[in-house]
Amino acid sequence: MLESTLAALQVMFTLSGALFLFAGVVVGLIFGVVPGIGGTTAIALLMPLTMGMDANNAMMLMGGIMGAVSAGGSITSILINTPGGAPNAATCFDGYPMAQQGKAGAAIGAAAAASTLGGLIGVVVLVAVIPILKQVVLLFGPPEFFMLALMGLAAVALATGGQFLRGLIAGGIGLMLSFVGYSGVSGTVRFTGGSEYLWDGISLVPALTGLFAITEMIALSASGGTISKDATATRVTGVMEGVWACFTHWKTLLQGSAIGTVIGAIPGLGGTVAAFLSYTAAMQISKHPETFGKGNIEGVIGPEAANNSKDGGSLIPTLAFGVPGSAEMAVFLGVLVLLGIEPGPMLLIKHEGVVFSLIIALSASCIIATVITLLVTRPLAMITLVDVHIVAPAVIAVSLVGVYALQNSIGDVMMAVAFGILGYVMMKFSFPRITLVIALVLGELAERSYHQSLNMADGDWTIFFSRTTSLILFLLTIGCLAWPAVQMLRRRPRLPEPAA
Repeated sequence: MLESTLAALQVMFTLSGALFLFAGVVVGLIFGVVPGIGGTTAIALLMPLTMGMDANNAMMLMGGIMGAVSAGGSITSILINTPGGAPNAATCFDGYPMAQQGKAGAAIGAAAAASTLGGLIGVVVLVAVIPILKQVVLLFGPPEFFMLALMGLAAVALATGGQFLRGLIAGGIGLMLSFVGYSGVSGTVRFTGGSEYLWDGISLVPALTGLFAITEMIALSASGGTISKDATATRVTGVMEGVWACFTHWKTLLQGSAIGTVIGAIPGLGGTVAAFLSYTAAMQISKHPETFGKGNIEGVIGPEAANNSKDGGSLIPTLAFGVPGSAEMAVFLGVLVLLGIEPGPMLLIKHEGVVFSLIIALSASCIIATVITLLVTRPLAMITLVDVHIVAPAVIAVSLVGVYALQNSIGDVMMAVAFGILGYVMMKFSFPRITLVIALVLGELAERSYHQSLNMADGDWTIFFSRTTSLILFLLTIGCLAWPAVQMLRRRPRLPEPAA
């Protein structure tokens, strides 16, 4: 292992290796910034270039893209409430309110540092569990997936602040929307209204782009002014303050990194689930959960740490079994095939050097992307001081172009517009959008895993409690629901003792 690591470092410090790594970081940042594109599209577009390329250089290019995409997406999430990719949507909840308060620099600094540290933690975990990959991946089956989704759905009740009833209504709408389209369980098409476009269900990227980017631009156009409501913010400050906040809130950072790594290692879940679970978990351990959604920097650190650490986790099943941990990893498998490398247990034996080239590239790209992000933070954050009647049309146009480019579908554009209008109506009537998003992300997973589990056990529902991992996740869900009550009891003032 040490020899492979030194060989990978040697490749990185060659001229060709350094150029491919830097090119991957730049491409990742650009594709991360453009709404709706993301790392999957970036890898797919550059995949043909890897044909005939040296395998180690190809890993430098791909690792650079993977490590930089989430950093690029966090910039637009914070500055203009437009997630570059679906996982970055969780960053919008507190990153954008910070930008409105004139704290865009601190938010971007925190996001950049959390992305780097989370990515490095994910890579360390990947290296540590390489000897026990099989045991880690096989811990999760349909019952565990269901309990994991249940834990996320339980967070809906905790993410509503003082809007419990409105939050439940929004969560119910999200659940109903997640059931639209073809059902793999019953084999029927549901709630499509005769539209063939909806057979595949509600596409997540157009929905999130509409709920955040278009909704916010409509609201800003109606109110006028600038994104930053701090009229005195003539210069951007606080970047290093945001970086330091990651170390101040180290528990949130470590928790988000752990969630991202674990969720990333579970095939089919991906970064979106990891980011939202990390956001709600950060809310649970925070001393001031009522400030989430209003500009709490922990709401930036948690999801960004999970977003980058999930790459290390998702490589676990991808490299060990050839089972992609996410859509991004599914495309990456195509790169390995083009290079003549067969994913699976023999990969770590026959091509250990290539694996460690990817690991080194992923680690280095996190650092390089953060440095670039911090260098351009101040000029980029000036966007928040530009009149919204200039910003809004540009953001909406770029968002819709990005959504269309995803699948070249005008239906995606119409979906984004529809969710933009829905989001604006929810904003006007004070319905929290976070609960709708969490339910939309996890609803389909919960339904599918529930039916698969019952089919496995011939209808015996005790399967959810007879498996150790599933039972642990259930107890964690109960703990998440009980924790707010425990906090309330701890904060309750003690009654004065009666005088003697």
